Amino acid sequence: MNQRISAFSIGQTAKVMGVLYALVGVVLMPIFLLAAMFSPDGFGFGAGFAILLPILYGLFGFVGCAIGCAIYNFVAGRVGGIEVRMVSTQPTP
Repeated sequence: MNQRISAFSIGQTAKVMGVLYALVGVVLMPIFLLAAMFSPDGFGFGAGFAILLPILYGLFGFVGCAIGCAIYNFVAGRVGGIEVRMVSTQPTP
């Protein structure tokens, strides 16, 4: 069965992506903290940036996704959405 994605909910999709990007920032935070610990004074990013990283990732992920969804919705309204093939996993009686 072919179905078409005609539009994305901008707010909901951006919210989910913002949280996912924030989680990526949390995963990367220890790497930046280690780099800040072992870097010479005044060189590179500090510990403050490493702590701010998840917030910045989440914010940029939210904004970037919202812009991307808006552009997709605009284009899909004119040329049609992405077509996907769906297969039922439920056995039919």
